[in-house]
Amino acid sequence: MAHPSQLGLQDAASPVMEELLHFHDHALMIVFLISTLVLYIIVAMVSTKLTDKYTIDSQEIEIVWTVLPAVILI
Repeated sequence: MAHPSQLGLQDAASPVMEELLHFHDHALMIVFLISTLVLYIIVAMVSTKLTDKYTIDSQEIEIVWTVLPAVILI
């Protein structure tokens, strides 16, 4: 039976549900690791002082890498 503020799923009542629980746990761990990696990369990019002001303000290259994939897909 589910309880308030329960973090996991209910206990399995069938073999299929047991496999779904294992899949859920595995997928949750992968999502957690990817989220942690992305958070680390964002913090590293925001906190570093080694940014190049010419690449930040480059509008031409942003237009190219936005329009070029659209043209390739069409």
